Amino acid sequence: MESGAHRPTLRRGSAARAGLLQGPLDQLVRDAEAYLADSPTHPWYAGAVLLAGRGGTVALHRPIGKAVRYAAYDEKTDTGVEFPADRQIAMAEDTVFDLASISKLFTSLLAVQQIERGALELEAAVASYLPDFAGGGKQDITVRHLLTHTSGFRSWIPLYEEPSREGKLRMLWEEVPASTPGTAYLYSDLNLISLQLILEKITGRPLDVLLRDEITAPLGMHRTRYNPPASWKPKIAATEDARPPWSGLDRGLVWGEVHDENAYGFGGVAGHAGVFSCAWDLAVLARTLLNGGVYGRSRVLSEESVDLLFTDFNTAFPGDEHGLGFELYQHWYMGAMATPRSAGHTGFTGTSLVLDPSTDTFLIVLGNSVHPVRGWRSGSAPRVAAANQLARAVAVRPERGRTAWFSGMASASTATLTLPALRLDSVRARLECALWWDTEPAADGLFLEASAGQDWQPVPFTTLAPGPGHRPEPREHPAGSVTGWSGRVWHRLEADLTAWRGREVRLRWRYTTDRLYVGRGAYVDGLRVRDGLRTVFDAERPGDARGIEATGWVPSAD
Repeated sequence: MESGAHRPTLRRGSAARAGLLQGPLDQLVRDAEAYLADSPTHPWYAGAVLLAGRGGTVALHRPIGKAVRYAAYDEKTDTGVEFPADRQIAMAEDTVFDLASISKLFTSLLAVQQIERGALELEAAVASYLPDFAGGGKQDITVRHLLTHTSGFRSWIPLYEEPSREGKLRMLWEEVPASTPGTAYLYSDLNLISLQLILEKITGRPLDVLLRDEITAPLGMHRTRYNPPASWKPKIAATEDARPPWSGLDRGLVWGEVHDENAYGFGGVAGHAGVFSCAWDLAVLARTLLNGGVYGRSRVLSEESVDLLFTDFNTAFPGDEHGLGFELYQHWYMGAMATPRSAGHTGFTGTSLVLDPSTDTFLIVLGNSVHPVRGWRSGSAPRVAAANQLARAVAVRPERGRTAWFSGMASASTATLTLPALRLDSVRARLECALWWDTEPAADGLFLEASAGQDWQPVPFTTLAPGPGHRPEPREHPAGSVTGWSGRVWHRLEADLTAWRGREVRLRWRYTTDRLYVGRGAYVDGLRVRDGLRTVFDAERPGDARGIEATGWVPSAD
C-alpha cells in the first residue's frame, strides 16, 4: 500500500513512465485480440477494453472488437445472428460494462466503511441486524462470514421466481445453510445480497444511493452506477440473448439493463450484481485502494481498513484466500500477477480487476463474453494471458551485472540450466548464487539437482532474504526446491556440496510448470562454486560461462 505523500492520481503515459516494459504490453494486446477469433470453437468475447498501469500512469488503454455485434443467438445452428454492419458498435475506451460480480467489491467497500465508522461489527451475527435472517438455522452467521464466503450459503437460488420483494426475502430467510458457518468456503451471491440488506437497514439508504454518496461521487467515478439511464445505451456493451433454457428469464437481447436474473428481479440494484462501469473508473478505484484509500483530496477508507481488503481471512481454506470482499492469490484469473496480497474479482459477463500491491500495478479486462450467449466461452484464458503479460512488463533487474538467467514463463514445460562437470575435493565445497522465484504454489517449482554421472539427485540449500534492521533468519530447503512466492526480492543461496567430494559432479537448476497457470518465473544470478579456498566455477568468468548448458533459460536484463 502507498503511504506518505506519494499517492498519485491517474494520468496517461508511456510504459517507460509507468516503469513497465513496452514489449509485454504490446503482447498483451495481441493475446487479447486472438480471443476475438474462435478460441477454440467460438470467440471468447465479442470485444473488450483493456487497461493496465503502474503507479499513477495508465500505460495501456485499448478497446478491441465490438461492444454490440449480435441481435440474437440461434440455438439450432449454434451461431450468432449479427446486426447489420451499420448497427454494430465498436468498443471504445469509455464503453460501459455490466460488471456482474465485480459489483460485490462495491458492496464490500461500503460494508468496510460502516465497520470503520462503528456502525457495523465484523464479528456480529447477521441476525442482530436482520432478525428474520435467523430462519433456517442461520443464527450463527456473522458479517465476516458474508464477506469471506464462509457462511455456508449455497452459491445461488432463483430469487427472481418470486414476483414480490417480500417473497424474495422470505426465500432468503428460510434458506438453510449447506454447511456450518466458518467450516467451509463456498462462493455465494446470497452473502452479498444479505450484506446489502444490512447496509440498507443501518444507513436508511438504498444501495444505489450509498454507492453514489460514499464511493462514486467522492472519487469522481461518473460512469459508475446501478441502472444506467437510457441515454447511456449506445455506449454500453450488450450482453446476452437471454432465453430459457440457458437463462432463467425470457428477455431477448439484454443491452443497457443488468444481465443477472436475481439482480434484475431486485430492480437492478443488488449487493452481488448490477453495477455498470467503465475501465477508467475502475482504474480510479484501483488507484484509490493502492493509495491506501485516498484519491486526490477524497478519502473513502482508512489505510487500516484497506489493509483488511488485502489480508487473508481464510487461512483455514488454502486455495480460497480471501480478504474482506476481495479474492486473493488466485492464479486462475490473476495469472502471474498473483501474490499472497494480490486482490481482485471477476464478473460472469466477462469482466475482471486485479491489483498487485507488491508492484503497484493494476489490470482491468472488461469483455462482453456472454454476447450472444453464455455457453460460448469457458475458463479465464484471456484474463490469465493479460495478467501474465502485465506481470512480465515489471522488470526483474539482475542482482549484479547486466543479465541474470531467466527461466521464462511457459506452461507445461521444463527448463534446465546446467553447469559443466566440476571436480570437488574439499570438505567445504559449496554453491553460491542469488535466487528470485515466483511460481504457482505446489504446482510449479524450481529444483537444484546434482549428478555424478547417473541419476539427478536433489541438493538441499539455504536461502537468506534481505531484511531491514536485523539479519533475517536463514530458511532451509531440505528437498532442494522452492515453490510459491519469494516476495519479489533476491535471496542469497548457499548449498553444501561435500556429499560429492572426490567426484566429478554436474549441477543444474530445473524449472518445471504444469499446463494450467504460471508465476513470474525464476531468476538465477552470480553462480559460483567454491571448493574450499578455490573458486572452481564463476559465471562471471567468460570461459566458465560458456560451459553453461541452457535449455529454456535465457540471459535476461529484465
